[in-house]
Amino acid sequence: FPLLIKAVAGGGGKGMRLVERPEDFAAALAAAQGEARTAFGNAAVLIERYIPSPRHIEVQVFGDGTRAVHLHERDCSLQRRHQKVIEEAPAPGMTAAMRQAMGAAAVRAAEAIGYRGAGTVEFIADPSDGLRPDRFWFMEMNTRLQVEHPVTEAVTGIDLVEWQLRVAAGEGLPLAQDAIPLSGHAVEARLYAEDVPAGFLPATGRIAHLRWPEGLRIETGVRQGDAISPWYDPMIAKIIAHGPTRAVALARLAQGLEATEVAGTVTNIAFLRRLLRHPDVRQGKVDTGLIGRDLAALCARAAPDAAVLAMAALAAAGLLDGEPEHAGFALWGPLRRTVAFGDGGSAWIETLGPGRHRIGTAAGEARVERRAGRWWVDDAPAPRAVRHSGGVSVWAGDGEWHVVLPDPLMREAVAAAGEGVLRAPMPGLVKALSVRAGARVRRGDGLAVLEAMKMEHRLTAPRDGVVEEVTVAEGDQVEAGAALMRIGGEAGDG
Repeated sequence: FPLLIKAVAGGGGKGMRLVERPEDFAAALAAAQGEARTAFGNAAVLIERYIPSPRHIEVQVFGDGTRAVHLHERDCSLQRRHQKVIEEAPAPGMTAAMRQAMGAAAVRAAEAIGYRGAGTVEFIADPSDGLRPDRFWFMEMNTRLQVEHPVTEAVTGIDLVEWQLRVAAGEGLPLAQDAIPLSGHAVEARLYAEDVPAGFLPATGRIAHLRWPEGLRIETGVRQGDAISPWYDPMIAKIIAHGPTRAVALARLAQGLEATEVAGTVTNIAFLRRLLRHPDVRQGKVDTGLIGRDLAALCARAAPDAAVLAMAALAAAGLLDGEPEHAGFALWGPLRRTVAFGDGGSAWIETLGPGRHRIGTAAGEARVERRAGRWWVDDAPAPRAVRHSGGVSVWAGDGEWHVVLPDPLMREAVAAAGEGVLRAPMPGLVKALSVRAGARVRRGDGLAVLEAMKMEHRLTAPRDGVVEEVTVAEGDQVEAGAALMRIGGEAGDG
C-alpha cells in the first residue's frame, strides 16, 4: 500500500480505485469490479503499484506488422478524474537517455505482437529524482489514434492519419526511426461542457454563441446552434498551439483560450486559463495530482466588477452596436433607462450622447464610450460582451460571466394561461421542486428552481389551478422548452 485497483478492460478512470489502507481493500475491490462490470461488461481487475506523485508519459508508436517506430513522447500528467485535460509534446524535463529507454520499450511492446497501425504505449514515471530510465513502468497500450495525437503531428510534421491509410493499404512504414523529426513544442487543451466546481460534472445546453481564436489548430465537431446532450462525451473542441519553445507554446495557447468564447452551456474554459497560468505548470513541474491539490484556486470565481456589469447592461439594452435610431430623447437631461437581469439584479444606463453612457450597477458606476469602433470603460479597453439567444455573456481576462435576461425568455418559458404548461426557459438542472401532483396553486406561485449557467431561476405558475402532472424530478437535466409540469383548471371549472 498504497496500491491501485484497475479494470482490465477499463479506460477514462472507470473501474479504478486507490487503496491506501488494508482495511479499505475489500470495499474498494467490490466497487471497482461493479463499476467495471457496468461500464465494460467485464469485472476483471488488476492491482499495481501506486506512485504518489506520478507523471503520465506516453509514447506514440506506429507499426506495419513487421517493425515499429516511435514518434516521441507526450506528457499527459494534467488530469482530472483520471482523464487528461492538457497534453504536450515533448514531455517537460525529458532527457535523451530517458527518451531512448522509453521509446525503445514502447517499440519492443509493439513489435512483440506484430502491431500494425497507430498506437500509444502509456507509462507511469516517478519524477521524485528527475526523469530516470529506471523509474518508469508500463501502464497500458491504446490500440488506436488518441485524442492528443495533434501535438505529436505538430512537433513531427507527420500526418498520422495518412500513415494509417498507407499501412492499411499494405505499405511499409514511411520513415525509419532516425528520420523522424522533433521540432519545437506543442500543447493541447481539451474544452469540455462541464461544471468544474461541481466536480467536473458534464453539462448540457445549446451553444448560443461560439468564437474560436485565430492562428491555432482547432479540432471540433460542433457549431453555433448545436446542442450538447447528456448522451455523448461533453468535449466541445481540442485547441492546439505550437511554438519554438515550451514557453512560447504555452503563451500562445493561453492567448487563444482568452479569445475563445462559448455561451449557452457551462464550460471548463476559465479553469483551463487558470491552469495554464499555474506556476508549477509554467515551470514544467507537473504530476497527475496537481489539479486535485490546487482545485480550489483553479476554480476560484471572482465577482463581476463594474466594467463587466456595465457591458452586460449595455448588451442587455441592445446598445452594443450603438444607439438605435429614434431610441427616444429627454427634453431637459440625459436619457435614462433601466435593464433587469435574470437573477433579480438590475442596472441603469444614462445616455450622455452618441456612443457615450454612464452606467450604474451593483458593483458601482462606470463611464462607457465607443471610440474608433470599440468600447472603453473608464478609459480602459472594455471586456468583450455579446447578446445571444441565451442572454448576455461577458469575457474579461481569465473570467467569464453569463447573465440570463428575464424577458422575453420567461414569457417563452411558460405557455399561455390556457395551456397551463410550465416549460424550461433554457437548458439546466432541476434544482428544486416546490409542489407535487394534486397541489392547488395560484398564478405567480413558485413551482420550481432551475439552475443554468451557475445561476438559479425561479419558475412560477402561469395560471391558477391544480398541478395535474410533474414530469421531472430534482436533479434532472432538461433541455430548453422541456415540459416540467402541467396545471389544469380547478375542480368544477368546467
